[in-house]
Amino acid sequence: MAQHSKILIVGSGPAGYTAAIYAARANLEPTLVAGSQPGGQLMITTEVENFPGFPKGILGPELMDLFRVQAERFGTRFVDGTVTSLDLSRRPFRAIVDGKDELTGDALILSTGATAKWIGIPREKELSGYGVSACATCDGFFFKGKEVAVVGGGDTAMEEATFLTKFATRVTVIHRRDSLRASKIMQEKAKRNPRISFIWNSVVTDIHGGREEGVTGLRLRNTVSGEEADFPCQGLFVAIGHEPNSQLLRGLLDLDEKGYVKTVPGSTRTSVPGVFACGDLQDPTYRQAITAAGSGCMAAIDAERALEH
Repeated sequence: MAQHSKILIVGSGPAGYTAAIYAARANLEPTLVAGSQPGGQLMITTEVENFPGFPKGILGPELMDLFRVQAERFGTRFVDGTVTSLDLSRRPFRAIVDGKDELTGDALILSTGATAKWIGIPREKELSGYGVSACATCDGFFFKGKEVAVVGGGDTAMEEATFLTKFATRVTVIHRRDSLRASKIMQEKAKRNPRISFIWNSVVTDIHGGREEGVTGLRLRNTVSGEEADFPCQGLFVAIGHEPNSQLLRGLLDLDEKGYVKTVPGSTRTSVPGVFACGDLQDPTYRQAITAAGSGCMAAIDAERALEH
């Protein structure tokens, strides 16, 4: 028999947990399916210093644990597992967890997040949070007075590089080609910045350093000549984009060209009545814990109002 809830939340992280807190406080007895990485991207983040209420900072996993405890306190039921299929064709909505367990909900909140695209070299995940990052806005402050590298050639890379000049003494953009794919205005802004330099036709093949000392340098390979050389720096920012975790939703909801769930402006409503999306799954712009949490609150309120009607 399927286990039924008034509100079913798929995905955790700041968005899902906040949606659960608000839904539970409204006596809607939500069920939250945590997903393959309970807590989301903050579970692989070290120090979080920009979340309000923690003036001395807090570790990402610790912050997510607090979110979960708070959601549990008000009666959220947690299911550890991953939703492997969804049926949005009728109500109650139906979700299958790990290919076997069936859950249903009168309203559905999706908060499966997005995943940063990585280069794919052996040590980049190992040193994530120890000098390697995919978010300059999150981690740039930790690189005051240091020299860092940014990998990428699009608008994201130019935005990250320009932002990092507020802290780093030198920012070097490493790009696999001899020209950028970023918009002209973003290219010009970066090229005019005296703290930004470029290494063309190059890819990162290895990262030097460790968790104790952090990043100490990179190994680069020239894509034209094949020659390799070491490049000293104290940080690596991977800026080749994010991918929303929306594979399960293709054909079920309206998505944009990059796979982000489309929501009605000013709300979290999707193309299917009764289904709501929050967090990085529908936000290609901000991608911050605080904005994800805010949209989780919106989703719970939107769902509550929909159920009342």
